[in-house]
Amino acid sequence: MELDDADDDPFEEQREQAENPMKRLFLEYGAENRLAFVVGLLSSVVARLLDLMPPVILAMALDTTFNPDGDQQFSLWLVPDAWLPLNDPEAQLMLSAGLIAFGFFGGAAFHWTRNWGWNSFAQHIQHEVRTDTYDKMQRLNMDFFADKQTGEMMSILSNDVNRLERFLNDGMNSAFRLSVMVLGIAAILFYYNAQLAFVTLVVVPLIGFTTYKFVNIIQPKYADVRSSVGQLNSRLENNLGGVQVIKTYNTEDFESDRVDDVSQEYYDANWDAINTRIKFFPALRVLAGVGFVVTFFVGGLWVFNTLNGQPAPWIFTGTLSPGEFVAFILLSQRFIWPMAQFGQIINMYQRARASSERIFGLMDEPSRIAEDPDASDLVVDDGAVTYDDVSFGYDDDEMIVEDIDFDVDGGETLALVGPTGAGKSTVLKLLLRMYDVDDGGIEIDGQDLREVTIPSLRRHIGYVSQDTFLFYGTVEENITYGTFDADREDVVEAAKMAEAHEFIQNLPDGYDTEVGERGVKLSGGQRQRISIARAILKDPSLLVLDEATSDVDTETEMLIQRSIDELAEDRTTFAIAHRLSTIKDADQIVVLEDGRIVERGTHDDLIANDGLYAHLWGVQAGEIDQLPQEFVERAKNRENRIEVDQDD
Repeated sequence: MELDDADDDPFEEQREQAENPMKRLFLEYGAENRLAFVVGLLSSVVARLLDLMPPVILAMALDTTFNPDGDQQFSLWLVPDAWLPLNDPEAQLMLSAGLIAFGFFGGAAFHWTRNWGWNSFAQHIQHEVRTDTYDKMQRLNMDFFADKQTGEMMSILSNDVNRLERFLNDGMNSAFRLSVMVLGIAAILFYYNAQLAFVTLVVVPLIGFTTYKFVNIIQPKYADVRSSVGQLNSRLENNLGGVQVIKTYNTEDFESDRVDDVSQEYYDANWDAINTRIKFFPALRVLAGVGFVVTFFVGGLWVFNTLNGQPAPWIFTGTLSPGEFVAFILLSQRFIWPMAQFGQIINMYQRARASSERIFGLMDEPSRIAEDPDASDLVVDDGAVTYDDVSFGYDDDEMIVEDIDFDVDGGETLALVGPTGAGKSTVLKLLLRMYDVDDGGIEIDGQDLREVTIPSLRRHIGYVSQDTFLFYGTVEENITYGTFDADREDVVEAAKMAEAHEFIQNLPDGYDTEVGERGVKLSGGQRQRISIARAILKDPSLLVLDEATSDVDTETEMLIQRSIDELAEDRTTFAIAHRLSTIKDADQIVVLEDGRIVERGTHDDLIANDGLYAHLWGVQAGEIDQLPQEFVERAKNRENRIEVDQDD
């Protein structure tokens, strides 16, 4: 079982699509940073070998300095005898001190280059993976975001990418460090005394088994922690985003209880994992202690026998010098503990693998909107738009709009009208290629939208949504968004046309006022006017207004509508409006119901037809009691169907 393989992972489908994610991580990103990797790897090896010098030199110094008649002198293969006589204990001591100092200072230098190498390697990959993942994410179709929460997608860009960085830095660093330590120490111990080395390593299988059991027990617990923290973050993000609703409905206590519940779930899951973890490491210390005690007892008895001219104890043979014994005592502690840390490295690797599966699975996410590699830029002359029997559905089970067919001449205004859920916004989003049609086609000046580049298409269209979004920044930055090279004069002119200049001047810093995240410092109408100014500044060939004045008062709407009429005089315009009075002068009005066109014509023609449009007009005129019963029943059925779809 792999870590974080939770049943409710929202990206499980993407994870299943990812093939060899860790291999791809190193081949696609690691290769570009190979220099830092090589520096980190080589420095790790040298640094750890230098770390082993002090105890080895200390052991040899004990024997050569304090037992000059023994056979443990090492100066012959270090410096010429003329420089350092064998029978000079003081000189031997000075050499030992110098070598130990070299081990410490040289080790410090290579530890610095090691840290530089691994940190540089990990940080560069973290940056590149995060930016590539974000770039891919923002280019995915809108239907991908329909069933994903913002917090879930943020977890990939933040938590998962950070996990990769931790593994590439701490995990890789520790893996090579421990490998060098374990192999190097084992080699030294066997070189000194293979018999005592086996005694020292007798607990290694137990440590390995304990670590294996720990990893298998802790993995599902960490999966529960991730699941619970995801639910907690989603709850907090949802509540903070809806804090105004919470306050106006006086539900602070209710929401506090809900946060308390999910926080308690996180606490329980996390404490369960903590309980397991805090038992594991003391258990390893006990095993390491057993190994140390056995080594100390056997080695100490062996040294005692050697110094007293007695044979080795029990089944052992040969002699053991005090220096060798000291080396065993010092190195055995450095050997056993790294063995236990391999469990943490395995844990980090599996977490990183789960994260890489999500990341590369998302990068491999297929797009329903595939741009033709031979696509050309859209060229707009007249701005004529044709919808040719267009049908579209978010899935194969149900079409949202069907058989949409109309022509709009360049410079004309077409209004889409219909009850809630009729598919009006979807029709306009197809024009922007937020989605691709399932059947039929859409053309602008005879060019099929699927045969032109998406950036060139959207450059020619100014879009004002009913859901106004402002970025954190100044008023001017929000107006110039997408037209970044505009000067202040053009910004002011666009704001005036959107009836926004006056209220902007009254803000504390005018156009330099920070509007806050999502524009929370402004009213809905003010945000909407800034959004309209943004579209006006773009000076597009086609204008799409999706209930662009839904959040303003009637007087302001009339002023904005006058400006929009001026803006729309020489460009093709599509409009959706919840107040029909704002679109009654449109050149063509298309009435939708249940995703199909049921009426079309001018305002006067549709009123004369006495169909759905006429009755919608009557509702807004206060004539709801005069509606035919069939329209009332159809409206009720429509609302019930929308509620069911939302529940699903």
